[in-house]
Amino acid sequence: MRTHYCGHVTASDLDQQVELCGWVHHRRDHGGVIFIDLRDREGRVQVVIDPDTPESFAIAEQVRNEYVLKISGKVRRRPEGTVNSDLTTGEIEVLCQDIEVLNASETPPIQVDDDNVNEDSRLKYRYLDLRRPEMQANMILRAKVSKVMRAYLDDNSFMEIETPMLTRATPEGARDYLVPSRTHPGKFFALPQSPQLFKQLLMMSGMDRYYQIVRCFRDEDLRADRQPEFTQLDIETSFMEEEEIMTVMEDMVIKLFDECVDAKLPQPIPRMEYAEAIKRFGSDKPDLRIPLELIDIADLLADVEFKVFSGPAKDPAGRVAALRAPGAAGLSRKVIDAYTAYVAIFGAKGLAYIKVNDLAAGREGLQSPILKFLPDDAIEAILERTGAQTGDLVFFGADKAKIVNEALGNLRIRLGEDLDLIGSEWKPLWVTDFPMFEHNDDENRWDSLHHPFTAPKVDSIENLKQDPGACLSKAYDLVLNGMEIGGGSVRIHTTDMQQTVFELLGIEEQEAEDKFGFLLSALQYGCPPHGGMAFGLDRLVMLMCGATSIRDVIAFPKTQSAACPLTAAPTEAGERQLKELGIRLRKPAAEASEKS
Repeated sequence: MRTHYCGHVTASDLDQQVELCGWVHHRRDHGGVIFIDLRDREGRVQVVIDPDTPESFAIAEQVRNEYVLKISGKVRRRPEGTVNSDLTTGEIEVLCQDIEVLNASETPPIQVDDDNVNEDSRLKYRYLDLRRPEMQANMILRAKVSKVMRAYLDDNSFMEIETPMLTRATPEGARDYLVPSRTHPGKFFALPQSPQLFKQLLMMSGMDRYYQIVRCFRDEDLRADRQPEFTQLDIETSFMEEEEIMTVMEDMVIKLFDECVDAKLPQPIPRMEYAEAIKRFGSDKPDLRIPLELIDIADLLADVEFKVFSGPAKDPAGRVAALRAPGAAGLSRKVIDAYTAYVAIFGAKGLAYIKVNDLAAGREGLQSPILKFLPDDAIEAILERTGAQTGDLVFFGADKAKIVNEALGNLRIRLGEDLDLIGSEWKPLWVTDFPMFEHNDDENRWDSLHHPFTAPKVDSIENLKQDPGACLSKAYDLVLNGMEIGGGSVRIHTTDMQQTVFELLGIEEQEAEDKFGFLLSALQYGCPPHGGMAFGLDRLVMLMCGATSIRDVIAFPKTQSAACPLTAAPTEAGERQLKELGIRLRKPAAEASEKS
């Protein structure tokens, strides 16, 4: 029906006959000459309809925004002074010779050229929202990212293999979506949180190199970068250690940014151990565009009388750290109070600070409620270590190390945004050498920092058992501009080590057999050393196109409450269907008590 996409008609097509199909983006009547901006996924082109073609002119008078048209005409250069340099088609226009209405449109409930439509309306009328040029550009980029990923992995001997969508529940940290089985009454499938166990089984099957662009499901509370169903690039490979896996993945990501957004990432991508990332930035996914760091000062305050500082300074599990905000001494008390309320979200009991109004004036040039509690030598040492200058503001955190890290780490991001300190470049980082376990103080047991199939960095099982808390893992995350875009690890490939890790996690032998018996069995039959990685495709594309939510790069996303306004899902199931499944619904306790 067409010879060109609207956005592909350029000056190279001058004097050619073209046939175009698309939607009316705008229609303008300029005193007897009608202009139509015709739009498709590749862009817009200006069509001119003049009275010399009376039949076409009569039709053009009736069309409105979002009518679907077919236009036949001749490409000509725009008159001098009317070139639109913002459009790829801005040098030309199409003189209409024939126009056909393929479909009319009622007045749309949302306007395609309106950037201020609320999100509920955008999701309810998603098919209209997706017509917006910004959304179409996002979808085109997403498709290109997937294409480049597949091409790279295909060229490097990876095989695309599908894994089941209906499986069994696995302990991966979030709630499963359960699917009742009609043929097995009283039993349930679970939608996969990831293909983790299946891709390991594929390595045990001799597939050697696997990948899959796969949908995953987690029934968890949502945020801007979370959805109940999401897409990841899942990868697993045999006979490769950490360095080799990271090198292959790094090459792919560098190629991806080069081809998809014309960005040059550093090669090699910098690496940082987990412990250093936490110490310097309070986070295992630091945004390196922000030139602020946490500075340890516990040794300077261990002997002061001010117990707010000296207590955590002497506590092996405590931390006292400073965060210098350059040029922020002019911040008002109201703003500082807002920061105090912000860090309280992360467990901080307060936010001490010192304003450096005049560094040369000594104590008299400083302003802070805590100065009276600190001796001169401690103040002088703090200012020297933090590199504070006149006009700076120094914040302090003193508490359990985890609280200080989370509070100051998040304050660092907030200050970067508020003080306009965030650079515009891409800053990727490999974070490596994660702890194998973290201690669950509430239940007095060990939890996996990644998942229970991650291999430890130990020479023997005995070394792992002696001090689990000190053990590092063969895990690695790829972070970009403060966001984790991928994570992976070398896996455990021997039965003894896997059983030992289960024991340390408090998973008894029978429970391990019930949940992972098929894995433990497979490990006994010649399992190769293997490892892999998974990339969050939605999150990656969100970063690449500059969006603030993954909902802007997913064609049909859910809301914050995991609902779909477009289809009104989820919905109630009919009584007959529930009966077939052997399910009887119980009313929520609150509702039942009200009716009783």
